[in-house]
Amino acid sequence: MDGRGRCGWCGDDPLYVAYHDTEWGVPERSSRALWEKLILDGFQAGLAWITILRKRDGFRRAFDGFDPNVVATWGEAEVTRLLQDPAIVRHRGKIEAAIGNARAWQAMEARGGFDGFVWDYVGGVPVQNSWRSLSEVPAFTPMSEKMSKDLKRAGFRFCGPTIVYAWLQATGVVNDHLTTCFRHAEVAGP
Repeated sequence: MDGRGRCGWCGDDPLYVAYHDTEWGVPERSSRALWEKLILDGFQAGLAWITILRKRDGFRRAFDGFDPNVVATWGEAEVTRLLQDPAIVRHRGKIEAAIGNARAWQAMEARGGFDGFVWDYVGGVPVQNSWRSLSEVPAFTPMSEKMSKDLKRAGFRFCGPTIVYAWLQATGVVNDHLTTCFRHAEVAGP
């Protein structure tokens, strides 16, 4: 460790620390990358995020680089293949949801963009929270509840309010780095 204050959730695992220090909370504007991160957060349901982080490269290989236009064409043969792949979390419901979510993503892209859907909730500007301790950070918010309902209405699965809030944190739609963390000011920008 380098002595800088960090959000306590990342502990001291080097992979987790690197994720915290370089990715988590950085505003993501790419529609495809937002989709990938939502899919990974859906796979995380019931598991520790570090499990998904350790398997992320395997997921990227198994899901053809998380190209939703490719994944949207998949059927039972690909589900069967993925259920045999130890490099990912092998859960039929989550795999089938990822394929369906790719199709839902395509429909949103055609209607103005998945990225626009996400960022319109905050007027294009990340929410800047000022939590001092992890105990203050909510598991979900009214915004994540509404977005979860809207995603489900659009055909997405594995996107409950808690998953959605974790995704919004990870993609920098909300800045939930603690104020005692060196990244809080860095991702807040000017």
